[in-house]
Amino acid sequence: MTSTNSGVTAPSGTTANSVSTAPSGTTATGSPCAPRTARFDGAVRRAVADGLLGEQQPVAGFLDVDGVRDSVTALMDAFAAVPGTPVLHTFAAKAASLVPVLRLLADCGMGCEVASPGELRLAVEAGFAPERIVLDSPAKTREELRLALALGVAVNADSPGELRRIEELRSPGSSSVLGLRVNPQVGGGSIGAMSTATATSKFGVALRDPGAREQVVRAFAERSWLTRLHAHVGSQGCPLELIAEGIAETYRLAEEINESVGARRITGIDIGGGLPVNFAGDEVRPAFTDYVAALRAAAPGLFDGRYDLVTEFGRSLLAKNGFIGARVEYTKEAGGRRIALTHAGAQIATRTVLMPDAWPLRVGVFDADGSPGERPPMVQDIAGPCCFAGDVVAHGRELPELREGDYVVLYDTGAYYFSTPWAYNSLPRPAVYGFSGGPDGAALRFAPVRDAQSLDSVALESGLEHADALTGLGGRR
Repeated sequence: MTSTNSGVTAPSGTTANSVSTAPSGTTATGSPCAPRTARFDGAVRRAVADGLLGEQQPVAGFLDVDGVRDSVTALMDAFAAVPGTPVLHTFAAKAASLVPVLRLLADCGMGCEVASPGELRLAVEAGFAPERIVLDSPAKTREELRLALALGVAVNADSPGELRRIEELRSPGSSSVLGLRVNPQVGGGSIGAMSTATATSKFGVALRDPGAREQVVRAFAERSWLTRLHAHVGSQGCPLELIAEGIAETYRLAEEINESVGARRITGIDIGGGLPVNFAGDEVRPAFTDYVAALRAAAPGLFDGRYDLVTEFGRSLLAKNGFIGARVEYTKEAGGRRIALTHAGAQIATRTVLMPDAWPLRVGVFDADGSPGERPPMVQDIAGPCCFAGDVVAHGRELPELREGDYVVLYDTGAYYFSTPWAYNSLPRPAVYGFSGGPDGAALRFAPVRDAQSLDSVALESGLEHADALTGLGGRR
């Protein structure tokens, strides 16, 4: 069992995904972790005092705006340390599909990577210029492609079939940068579902399959408008060495294509994102500087200025800058163990509940007034509100004793968790707030990102307007 601050525990046996150059107790930019912890403690206290967390609103998500800005700066600085290489940093919209968050990232100078018509709409609404948007998806419809090409959004085709479809739909004057995604088939990490460069991955053209590499070279030779290669090896559970190996293989393919064509056909390489996150403690590791160092070691020519680069980071920018706060509704005993029933379960921590070993979260305990819990520790389960037995976000954690009306905090949940809830049991989506300011709770400022979903909205989404549609369709004869 490890502890990061008063009342905060991480599951024993949690390990980092990669080696970090950042010293213990510091962030990737070298600043102490304490300010983030203090800001989060202050945010919980202030949220309870202001009624953003409480009996009327028993669960909410919170995003540290200052931390997000710092993470974007760390990313940009890491790549800027290698001058002469143009880089478009895009944010993977799926990691936080909330318009105010996307607009914040646009304001920080990011572009946006989208993977659905809905995400494309959100990116446009958030204010990203079309030329700073990249569309990725293995199943784009003709209508989706028509819209992207009309807007001038960059598109990475996922298959030879999609290339042919783009060829049919594009106009000669389209300003869209067009690329092809390849699968370097370098293997997977410790979480299979997050590994996209395995032998049978659904993504991209599998380069090591018989004849596939030659097919890719021909595709570029025959299409002068095809100018970008794209690869994404995976994310959580994938070590830096594996990610770098996949990007290096993609770089070598770009060199091969340009040599075969006899011209600089490929002018850009989209290297994806996927930097893993340390869920075991406050330290940001691996850092973006570690990532750049691994790429430079594996493919030095990638940074010599001949190729424009595109990145697509998501989780690594936001995860550690957010948390979920939830009220303890009841406590009970079962089999000699204390169980705290909260409002944070599978509906907002889906991966953690369904794959607890792969996605463990640190848990903090706070008293009813929002101050850090300091009661004697005891082994407890932290369970959610969903009506199935497995809805437990933390099993057997040694935490300060929880009581009705206290609060638990799930750390490192700024990406995916509260922004993409699961509608299990028709539970309403929680409110999300951004905050900014110093460690003193009184100095913090909150801003709404998404309002809590009303029960009227839940009913409408469940077909209320068509309530009689089935009873009036046919009948017994």
